[in-house]
Amino acid sequence: MSDDDYVFDEESGEWIPAADAKKKAAAAGAVEVRDAVGNLLADGDSVVLAKDLKVKGTNVTLKRGDVIRSIRLTGDPQEIDCRHDTIKGLVLRAEFVRKR
Repeated sequence: MSDDDYVFDEESGEWIPAADAKKKAAAAGAVEVRDAVGNLLADGDSVVLAKDLKVKGTNVTLKRGDVIRSIRLTGDPQEIDCRHDTIKGLVLRAEFVRKR
């Protein structure tokens, strides 16, 4: 697409430049993951557990206040992928953690 191209925007009902449409599509594809108190989470952040959690398939209970380092976002706004000392491949819901 060149700078002279315009694309019809369904939301606004107007013709907008193609470059603006591309930026808008990229922003819509980005997923915002927020913790229990509303802080925005990013890859590599450290989080603290907000409550005790029993882990399915194990006899381990993660205690409130445990620190989880180096989280990864999964693309789902409600889940984060992380590792704990005792559990590898742990997926936590963002509502049970808060940013450190």
